[in-house]
Amino acid sequence: VRDGVERGLLRSASLMAGESAFDEAVAIAKAHSALGVGVHFTLVDGRPVLPPADVPSLVGSDGRFRPNHMAFVRDYFLGRIRRDDIHHELMAQAQKILRAGLRPDHVDSHQHIHILPGVFSIALDVAEAAGIHAVRIPAVDVGDGGFFEGGVGAIVGRLGLYTLATLARRQAHHRGFVTPDHFAGLVAGAAVTENYLVQLADALPQDGTTTEVMLHPGKADAELARLYAGGWEHSFTSEDTAILSPAVRAAFEAHALSSVNFAALARR
Repeated sequence: VRDGVERGLLRSASLMAGESAFDEAVAIAKAHSALGVGVHFTLVDGRPVLPPADVPSLVGSDGRFRPNHMAFVRDYFLGRIRRDDIHHELMAQAQKILRAGLRPDHVDSHQHIHILPGVFSIALDVAEAAGIHAVRIPAVDVGDGGFFEGGVGAIVGRLGLYTLATLARRQAHHRGFVTPDHFAGLVAGAAVTENYLVQLADALPQDGTTTEVMLHPGKADAELARLYAGGWEHSFTSEDTAILSPAVRAAFEAHALSSVNFAALARR
């Protein structure tokens, strides 16, 4: 993130309040005024900010969240997760970031849990209470060339995410939240590459709208994979290369595209 904002096109990052690199992330954010910071609401694959005993329906016997969104969705719709626990934990995460001296400009979530029906309204309540008025809507366009790649499960997953995100966008706008107009990135685990971003620059609409491009840049693939409960084998280094690429910068400049953070949505 530090390299991406200093030497590349990165202008926004979201922060997991309950994870071990929190203090370093806060220091990086405070040192880079161009970097917008969001609250990365976390209810899976991590640990709570509150004591586990305070949010018992969210954690297992090890005090950690469920390992992935599939386990969360199953138990959520079976009534095993209390909405009060969700609200208290998300509020604690937002307040921890505020107490650290940051002023988040948006909310999003780990594995897009925030757009689940019922959870989304809680996320907006917490954001509003924290003075945050922008939210990620992870609706990758069905027209994107990668939408129908992979097996049936991956396609169904993208379609489900697109449907939920579209409904969430309407709810967010009804409540006065701002959102990017479009969303890009490879949501089924594939890495955003240098070539992907160059092609995206050619395809982005030049009509004053804003597109969020989701990435997970990193410096050490094996080390980062070990931090994920599911052992996500993602090419973080490819995305790091992409956001630092001179070719990508040249492509964005050729189309007069500006790289901004969520605060630009409110100004617009």
